[in-house]
Amino acid sequence: MTEQPSVLPDVTPLLLSTDSVERFLQVLADRAPVLAPAAQGVGITLERRGRPLTVVSSGAGACDLDDTQYGQDDGPCLQALRTGEEVAVADMLDEERWGPYPAYAAAGGTRSSLSLPIAAHTHTAGALNLYTPKVLGFADADLTGLRALAAQATGAVALAQRIADARQYADDLHTAMESRAVIDQAIGVIMGRQRCRADEAFGLLRAASQHRNIKLRDLCGELLTTVGGGPPSDGRPLRPRP
Repeated sequence: MTEQPSVLPDVTPLLLSTDSVERFLQVLADRAPVLAPAAQGVGITLERRGRPLTVVSSGAGACDLDDTQYGQDDGPCLQALRTGEEVAVADMLDEERWGPYPAYAAAGGTRSSLSLPIAAHTHTAGALNLYTPKVLGFADADLTGLRALAAQATGAVALAQRIADARQYADDLHTAMESRAVIDQAIGVIMGRQRCRADEAFGLLRAASQHRNIKLRDLCGELLTTVGGGPPSDGRPLRPRP
C-alpha cells in the first residue's frame, strides 16, 4: 500500500454543512474509492450496545459481507473493530482466519479487503471496510488518506457521543431539579404540620421512605397528591403556613 502525503479538505466545514453524523459518514464512505480505486464496496461499521451495524455503505457488496461477519461474530471487520488494528486480506482464497467467511467472500467475487479501525477501544468503536474483486487490490491504495478518513470518522463519532452525553446530562439534571422541587414542597408540608425545622422534616420523610422501602421522591409525590392533588405547576416549593 502506498504511504504518501494526502491532501484532504478541512473536515470542519463538511461536518457543519451536513445535517447528521450519519450523512457525514456517508460522505466519507463515498470518498474512500478515490483513495483506493480498486475498491468495489465500502462500508462503515459502528458497534451500538454491543451490536455491530453497517451505518453507511458505498458501492456494491459491502453490506452483505459485513452482515456475514456479524452473523458468525468473526471476520476482518470485527477484528479491526475489537483490536483497534488495521486488518488486510491479500487473497481470500489463501486466508485461513475467520472460519467459513473467506470462502464465502471469494465465492461472491471478493478477493481482498482492508479494514481500518474507527474510535478504537470505545463503546462506539467501528471500522472502515473496503472490498475488491482483485487480489492484492489495495497494494496501490493511498493508506495515508484512508487512515485520515478513518480519523475523521473517529472525530465525528466522538462529537456525536459528546452531544449525546450532554443531552443525557441535561435530562438527568432536569430530573434531579424536578425531584428536588417535589422534596422541598413535601418538606414544607411537614414543617407546617409538625411545626419543625426543615432538617427535622427531611429526617421524617427519609425515615418514612426507608420504612416503606420506596424512593424519597415517590413518597413526597404521594404526600403532595394527598394534600393538594399534586405539586404546584410552577414547581416552587410550598411554604408552611404561619
